[in-house]
Amino acid sequence: MSAACPSPAPRRERAWIAAAPAVLMMAWGGNQFTPLLLLYRKVEGYSALQVDLFFGAYILGLIPGFLIAGSLSDRFGRKPVMIASVALSVVAALVLALGSASPTAMMLGRLLSGVSVAFAMVVGTTWIRELSSGTVPPAIAARRASLTITGGFLLGAVVAGLVAQWAPWPTVTPYVVQLALTAIAAIALARGTETAGPRTLRPGEQRLPRPIVDVAIAPEHRRRFLTVILPMAPWVFAAPALAFAVSPAIVVERLGGLEIAFAALLTLVTLTVGFLIQPSVPRIAARVGGASGSVGLGLLAVGALIVAANVAVQSPLLACAAGVLLGGAYGICMLTGLVEVQAMAGARNLAGLTGMYYALTYIGFALPAILSALAPTFGLTSLLVTVAVVASGCAALVAFSARRTR
Repeated sequence: MSAACPSPAPRRERAWIAAAPAVLMMAWGGNQFTPLLLLYRKVEGYSALQVDLFFGAYILGLIPGFLIAGSLSDRFGRKPVMIASVALSVVAALVLALGSASPTAMMLGRLLSGVSVAFAMVVGTTWIRELSSGTVPPAIAARRASLTITGGFLLGAVVAGLVAQWAPWPTVTPYVVQLALTAIAAIALARGTETAGPRTLRPGEQRLPRPIVDVAIAPEHRRRFLTVILPMAPWVFAAPALAFAVSPAIVVERLGGLEIAFAALLTLVTLTVGFLIQPSVPRIAARVGGASGSVGLGLLAVGALIVAANVAVQSPLLACAAGVLLGGAYGICMLTGLVEVQAMAGARNLAGLTGMYYALTYIGFALPAILSALAPTFGLTSLLVTVAVVASGCAALVAFSARRTR
C-alpha cells in the first residue's frame, strides 16, 4: 500500500508544477499579440497610432495590476488571485478574437490582458517561489519563476505568429489555441497548494490595516536598490522590444510578405537565448563580483549598435544577430533583478516588491514608441547609438555599485 503512494517529500518537490502552467499561459496570452501587430494593420486597416494605443491599453492594465496584485494575494491567497488571472485572460482572449474589427473591443481586450499578465507575473512567480521553498535554493526558485514567464512569452508569440501567417482565420485561430491550452492549465491550477491567505486572529487580537501596495524596502537594501536595480530594471524589456518591435520594421521591405512570420522568428531567437542563458546567470555573477546586470546591459549596448547599423544595411540576418545579443541581455537582467529583489523582501512584502520590480521593467516597452516619435527629428541611427551609450553608462554604474554594496 505504501509503495504505491508517493512520499510527501517528492510531492512537495513537485508542488510548484501545479502553478507553473497557468503562469506560462498568462504570459503566452500577453505576448502573443506582439507578432499580430502587423496583421491587424494589414487585415483590419488599423493605423500605426491605433495599434500603439492597443499596446498602451495593455500597459494601462499592467502597471496597476503589478502594484495591487501582491497585496490582494497576501490578503486572499495566491490561488484565488491566480484563478482571477485565468478568468481575465479567458475574457480578454474572447473579446480580442470576436472584436478584432472594433477599436473599442481591442482596447478593452488588451486592458484585461494586461491585468491578467500582471497578476500572473507578481502572484504566480511569488507562488512558484513559495512552493519551491525548502526544496531548492532561493536562486533556483527564482529561476523557475523567471523561466516560466520567459517560456510563456516565447511560446505565445511564436505560435501566434506562425498560426496567423499560415492558418485560416488568422485573427481568431491564435486565441482558440490559447483558450484550449489555458483550460488545461486551469486543471493543474485547481490542484495547487495555497501558501498564503488570511491569518486567523488570536482572541483579543485586532487586524491592523495594511497598505494596498506594500513595497517598503529595508534601510540596509535601499542603496543597492537605487544604484543596482533601478538603473537596470527598465532595460529588461527594452532589450526584447528593440529586437522584435524595432528590428522588423527596419527590414520589412526585404521580407517578401512574410513579415508576421519573421516577427515570430525574431521573438523565437530573442527569447530562446533569454531562456537558455538564465541558468548561467549565477556563474556569470560569481565571475563579475555579483554585477551580472552590468554584463546584460553591455550585451544590450552592443545589440543596439547592431540595430543602428542595420538601419542602413536592412539585413534580416543582422536583425537576428542583434536578437541573440538582446535576448542575452533580457535573460541576464530579468533573472538578476528578480533574485536581487526577492532577496531584499521579507515575507510581508515579497509579492508587493516583486510587483514593483516588474512595473519598473515594463517601462522599457516604451522605448520603441519614444524612438518612433523622435526619429523624424534626430534620425533612428543616432537615437539607437544614444541608447547604446546610455545603456553602457548604466552598466558602469551597476558594476561599480554592485561591488560596493555586496
